[in-house]
Amino acid sequence: MGALQPWHLIILVLLVVLLFGAKRLPDAARSIGKSMKIFKAETKDMRESGDADTTTAEVETRQLPASTAPVQDSKDQQLAELQRQIDDLKKQQAPAVADQVHRNVS
Repeated sequence: MGALQPWHLIILVLLVVLLFGAKRLPDAARSIGKSMKIFKAETKDMRESGDADTTTAEVETRQLPASTAPVQDSKDQQLAELQRQIDDLKKQQAPAVADQVHRNVS
């Protein structure tokens, strides 16, 4: 019942031709083909360079902790400051939220 019948495909093709026009369809098909070709080439490159990338990533991760220690401290301080600001905002909003809940219940 839910299967695609041949006459469904014919109607679909006719609708596409009517909507986009016969002149635009070859250009659209050409651009889709180019996009697929680029996509396939990129995925092939990713598969081929997968082993080389993991080796490079391991080297980079070994070097990161030594060079980012001061940066990590400043990020921790920024994070603590932001957390403190969030807590202050929550404290300020708590009475307003309680009043709003009280109004909604009444």
